[in-house]
Amino acid sequence: MSSRARVARRIAAGAAYGGGGIGLLGAATVGVVLAEVHIARRQVGNHGPEPVHVPAADGVYGRRMYGPRDGEPLRFLMLGDSTAAGQGVHRAGQTPGALLASGLAAVAERTVELRNVAQPGARSDDLDRQVPLGLADPGWQPDVCVIMIGANDVTHRMPATTSVRHLSAAVRRLRTAGAEVVVGTCPDLGSVEPVQQPLRWLARRASRQLAAAQTIGTVEQGGRTVSLGDLLGPEFSANPREMFGPDNYHPSMEGYATAAMAVLPTLCASLGLWPEEERPDASRAEGFLPVARAAARAAQEGGTEVAAAMPTGPRGPWALLKRRRRRRVTVQEPVPQSSA
Repeated sequence: MSSRARVARRIAAGAAYGGGGIGLLGAATVGVVLAEVHIARRQVGNHGPEPVHVPAADGVYGRRMYGPRDGEPLRFLMLGDSTAAGQGVHRAGQTPGALLASGLAAVAERTVELRNVAQPGARSDDLDRQVPLGLADPGWQPDVCVIMIGANDVTHRMPATTSVRHLSAAVRRLRTAGAEVVVGTCPDLGSVEPVQQPLRWLARRASRQLAAAQTIGTVEQGGRTVSLGDLLGPEFSANPREMFGPDNYHPSMEGYATAAMAVLPTLCASLGLWPEEERPDASRAEGFLPVARAAARAAQEGGTEVAAAMPTGPRGPWALLKRRRRRRVTVQEPVPQSSA
């Protein structure tokens, strides 16, 4: 087992069994990067007193093409931090929740009702508030949920065991409520352009450690993960000024569309709406692995899916690692539920 897989397994075990705070960064390195953290925080993100504007994307998607004859709307719940909320864009249809709801409606050929309870600035412990909020209406229980969380856990140095414990509890509660769950794991904060060395290297290492541990915790609770990695690969590295928004931290419209294209196939597959090949494609490095190894591999490559596969064996739980082909998403604006 690789060192990254071993670290991820220790973090997940600590989260499951109430272990101590395994930090995302070693204490000895913290002092070295304090000046870099201060400079980076002034350069990226929204750290001022101004209120954060996020377009309201709640509503029904696909209504212009599908109606009651095609079935009741699929109920889709979005949870997480500013990335899940869609901070950085100006129109509802440009947010990741809207993009995913639009794509899901097109694949399912029925309407999709989106509710988004994500909160900008949220850390994983805020899921303790968001999950009950999303399940509060007994007449509206989600069929599928997407959680995007983790970046603020890294920047605020939340212990990884604490972070994974809260995420695992959220996935467990949503699964118990009958919903499928897809988690977009912690993005690679080393890809944020203004961040300089040595903070860039440390941010990348911490992000990938957390993403791998999140994968183990999610899969063991019956969810699936998609690694967001360096905000989904070479597109962001090659075109950071297009993929990041004006604050150089949150994705732009193009960035969110790229993320949605990677998450959509897994979202649809969780509901049985995506064609499944009979066996993993070895040419795409897909296959069955112990969950810790699958998690470590996925953390290194954005857009990689990990899902539970086989019962526990002598090497622990097993998972299926897949690299699904992306599907472009057409932007739609939501129709309020009360509209005819």
